[in-house]
Amino acid sequence: MNDLLLILKAISDKNRLRILSALLSHQELCACQITELLQVAGATASRHLSLMVNAGILKNRKNGRWIYFRINTEDISLDPILKWLTHKLKGSGQVIKDEDALNKILLVSCEDLCRKQRGETTCSKNQTGVNG
Repeated sequence: MNDLLLILKAISDKNRLRILSALLSHQELCACQITELLQVAGATASRHLSLMVNAGILKNRKNGRWIYFRINTEDISLDPILKWLTHKLKGSGQVIKDEDALNKILLVSCEDLCRKQRGETTCSKNQTGVNG
């Protein structure tokens, strides 16, 4: 029952639903791309992502200084929830706006997004504190 509660809590937030929707359309996104999509502080995005990883909804991998997130397709018990969410989110005004924004975001390198988000000319080695 505790696992189910973690999953339900993890999807009971608008920004986390936006992350899921984006990852349902794009197999994998960098933390900086998700941060840019949500237009929140990196720490806020990191917290959302951490909750979703801890609930088992997302998986992540590190590639250099970048952390990439994807939906946990290894847990087949998530399939019905993800199908339901896909159906419920389809055609949502927010999802359409996010898809347009994400298409623009994906044209920018992670390095440039990092610079923009941090207001720096170079990026630090620590992009986000989420581990998995």
